[in-house]
Amino acid sequence: MYNGGIKSALRVNVSNILGWRTNRKIVVIESDDWGSVRMSSPENFERLKKAGISIEKSHYNLYDSLESNDDMSHLMELLCMHKDATGRHPVITGVNVVANPDFEKVKATGYKEYFYEPYIETCKHYTAHDKVHDLWKEGIANRLLIPVFHGREHLNVQRWLRALQRGNKSTLLAFDCGVTGIPRKGIGGEVVPGFQAAFDIDTVTDLEYQKSVLDTGLDLFERLYGYMAKYFVPTNGPFNNSLETVLNDQGVKYINTGKKQQEPLGNGRYRVNTRFLGDQNQFGQIYLTRNCFFEPAASGFECPTSKNWIDCCLKEIEIAFRWHKPATISSHRVNYIGYLHPENRSNTLKQFNELLTRMFKKWPDIEFMTSVELGDLIAQTK
Repeated sequence: MYNGGIKSALRVNVSNILGWRTNRKIVVIESDDWGSVRMSSPENFERLKKAGISIEKSHYNLYDSLESNDDMSHLMELLCMHKDATGRHPVITGVNVVANPDFEKVKATGYKEYFYEPYIETCKHYTAHDKVHDLWKEGIANRLLIPVFHGREHLNVQRWLRALQRGNKSTLLAFDCGVTGIPRKGIGGEVVPGFQAAFDIDTVTDLEYQKSVLDTGLDLFERLYGYMAKYFVPTNGPFNNSLETVLNDQGVKYINTGKKQQEPLGNGRYRVNTRFLGDQNQFGQIYLTRNCFFEPAASGFECPTSKNWIDCCLKEIEIAFRWHKPATISSHRVNYIGYLHPENRSNTLKQFNELLTRMFKKWPDIEFMTSVELGDLIAQTK
């Protein structure tokens, strides 16, 4: 299974036993990484590859990029083709970052200071992205694409600056290409730190800066979308739980977690926290978990090319319903992006349409919810 190796049916069943239950056939689709830069252009992809960075070995680097007008329009058009038992269209919870590095300003300081720009400013650097913010507002108004908070940027800022200041050749080249996420093995075997996990920490002193990341990011989220974020999904998963108080102060009610949450403690140490759907922390915030996966763009990369994502996802949904659990599907933005490679988007949308069609046929009483709607439902029973 994507994001965790191939799990046996027994393990999938066992992982669904504990936690909050419902007799309703609820489906939530969570899609991470919207708003973030990934690969800036085909030319920069080739530049990084020619330098000896194995950029082609990640489907994120090959296919993913800041969402374009067409990416969003095509996805919403497909969602409008279907209706659930409540008479509403399927809805995707867009797990969004709200900013990206301002590369020019950072470089002007000799990589000593960090500056960011709202993603609506990042869109201005691209050729087919002038309507993206309006399309997000359209998605909200029509309950098709509903943003929640993924972080300020999909970047561990302090770790990134340290690598730039050390003169890490691979990181510097990627910087010049307007790219932050590259493989851990760089030019000539150079070790590249992992930059995508924004809330991982190297030392406990990193936590103070991460508090400001959450505060400024949540404030920007509200300015961009017109409402406060109630749900937070930490980028790539790692998150020190002392930061939950910042989320609570900012009105976040629900937090995404793995059933085995990796809590970074600094100096390479992690604490593993076991959690299940509906568990609560000391502030009464509710943890939400995922139990299904639909990631067609990953075929041939992190998973076998022979994997049938539709059949596998339907089986995972069936298991979730068997244990009276909502089916929460992980389906990253990369699957729906065609700005760099249109065939990637068209391939996923074709499979996504089939997945939805078969879901409605198999479970006519299925109902789609956003992550926040699910959190609200769980909160009503607490």
